[in-house]
Amino acid sequence: MKSNNPQKKIIPIFYAVDEGYIPYLIVSLNALKQNVDKEYRCEIHILTEGISVAAEEKLKKYETEFFRVQCIDISHRLEEIKSFLHLRDYYTGATYYRIFIAGMFPQYDKALYFDSDTVILGDVAELYNTDIGNNLVGAIPDGAVAVVPEFCTYTKEVLDIEAERYFNAGVLLMNLSAFREYDFYQKFCKLLKAYQFSVAQDQDYLNVLCKGRVKYIGGEWNRMPIGGKDKDVPKLIHYNLTMKPWHYDNILYQEYFWEYAAGTDDYPLLLQSLKDYSARQKEQDAKSEETLKALALQEANRVDNYRKRFL
Repeated sequence: MKSNNPQKKIIPIFYAVDEGYIPYLIVSLNALKQNVDKEYRCEIHILTEGISVAAEEKLKKYETEFFRVQCIDISHRLEEIKSFLHLRDYYTGATYYRIFIAGMFPQYDKALYFDSDTVILGDVAELYNTDIGNNLVGAIPDGAVAVVPEFCTYTKEVLDIEAERYFNAGVLLMNLSAFREYDFYQKFCKLLKAYQFSVAQDQDYLNVLCKGRVKYIGGEWNRMPIGGKDKDVPKLIHYNLTMKPWHYDNILYQEYFWEYAAGTDDYPLLLQSLKDYSARQKEQDAKSEETLKALALQEANRVDNYRKRFL
């Protein structure tokens, strides 16, 4: 039986998105809403640098009394660090938004953060209720890094973190109280000014600054097509890097994306995106992947990389 109790326990959930990612965010929201324990109240905060009224209206359609959706323009906060940011390829400023959560939302002791290219099949209340003690984050080792030798070399030689302990920042249980106590934001700003990571950018900063204070959570909560297994049914699928089912029709776990995309406002647009993604664009994806691997090795071999300069 569904509860009508307005005092339901709150689960704060954050996404970071720009206008172009709204259709994929809606798919993620649709899955999250359908699968969360209805005994909880979800407070969804969409961090942006400003999106259109039409986009916000699409997101607001998912609101109920116990599933609140709020769009928050964070551009004024990003200005504080914008001159120091290093952005590459498909990265935008949105990838750094999660850095501001602890300071902007003092009412929360902990929160969940999800990238917009996720489909959540499990009950996020289970993830939220994971005991992470005094660790800064609960996180999952990055499945893409673990199966790519160049990335394994990078994390060890540049960050001084073994690949199996390098976490993906697209799914995080954040201990916001510990972030504030640790003065994470100031430490991040100081490191951002001192050194620029160019491979995974904000994810590298998070791994370096959280090292030793990470509670590792089961991989079923951040399963990626790369490194995934047939017939495996994870609790959260993360269509990371170029593994996008709206671009390719041979992506592992793609059926779950289309299941929750069906019926959304932009479903026809998503189908058209799959149809229109050209051979040239796919070639560019492959080239980008190889370029990123080469960059990882280049950084690993630098005489002044982060590990050699600071550790």
